[in-house]
Amino acid sequence: MAVATHFSFPVNYVLSEASRSRGRFDRKLVRAVASGDSVAPAISEETKVKLGGSDLKVTKLGIGVWSWGDNSYWNDFQWDDRKLKAAKGAFDVSLDSGIDFFDTAEVYGSKFSLGAISSETLLGRFIRERKERYPGAEVSVATKYAALPWRLGRESVISALKDSLARLELSSVDLYQLHWPGLWGNEGYLDGLGDAVEQGLVKAVGVSNYSEKRLRDAYERLKKRGIPLASNQVNYSLIYRAPEQTGVKSACDELGVSLIAYSPIAQGALTGKYTPENPPSGPRGRIYTREFLTKVALNWLVAQGNVIPIPGAKNAEQAKEFAGAIGWSLTDDEVAELRSLASEINPVVGFPVEYL
Repeated sequence: MAVATHFSFPVNYVLSEASRSRGRFDRKLVRAVASGDSVAPAISEETKVKLGGSDLKVTKLGIGVWSWGDNSYWNDFQWDDRKLKAAKGAFDVSLDSGIDFFDTAEVYGSKFSLGAISSETLLGRFIRERKERYPGAEVSVATKYAALPWRLGRESVISALKDSLARLELSSVDLYQLHWPGLWGNEGYLDGLGDAVEQGLVKAVGVSNYSEKRLRDAYERLKKRGIPLASNQVNYSLIYRAPEQTGVKSACDELGVSLIAYSPIAQGALTGKYTPENPPSGPRGRIYTREFLTKVALNWLVAQGNVIPIPGAKNAEQAKEFAGAIGWSLTDDEVAELRSLASEINPVVGFPVEYL
């Protein structure tokens, strides 16, 4: 299929076509779910990758849950039972479709961020309910520490992590990340990550929104303790390629640090859902402008190496579409043409905490 054809159809068509190509893997999952078996649908090891230099393996595509419980940026500023059920549907369908890696943070949905209910609390509840249905179910969880100015020292990292574990109803998490670099005290935060590994509270550690220099410094500090820096989570998509331009992507590749891409479909702008007449609501409408939406009606797919995208799924339909991105990839020519088309768009505004 020519790349021009990809651009002429909404992303759900392209992803559904890709989903059909996954063949036996999809059918196996469907049979397991339809049978009502108490055994959780199996997730193939072929769909997983190692996270950086750690021993942790996660699915090639994860699900971001920033929107769950939030009413300050997402959900049209309100959270209700309907949206709760939709989030639960997104969780279940993701697992049924072969995605078991979920990324949250202590600030998502929290009172600190004027949210309705903690995203961690919701994810923990969904995991518990899943395991009640499928006792052998496995879910990989990533969460993040907020480097708030009044938090100092390595002890603050362990304290916050234990609070996150309580909300998640877990004894440990797979990946713990520094959500953004602090104004000061970053060495202590990194030491706290190392302590978390040594105390068995996490399997792997990472950072988020780290510049190339900060990334290298974090890598070296953890390396001295024999602990690999597994990941750097940054804003990265077809139309926001700052990690390539700032050296972050190349540094990740060089050091063997996985790049986890948040907002990989530009917060919904790359799905074909929005048009110049129907822009995103709330703050997103000020970021993804009418000019941008006029020129981009797309299908999006990460075709870079060493990148794990984590699109946000608010409902079962979105989760199913995202699962269709697993098992196929664009050709080199298609990647180049998509880049060329996207380069005609004015740069998209990033987030204030990026690359401090």
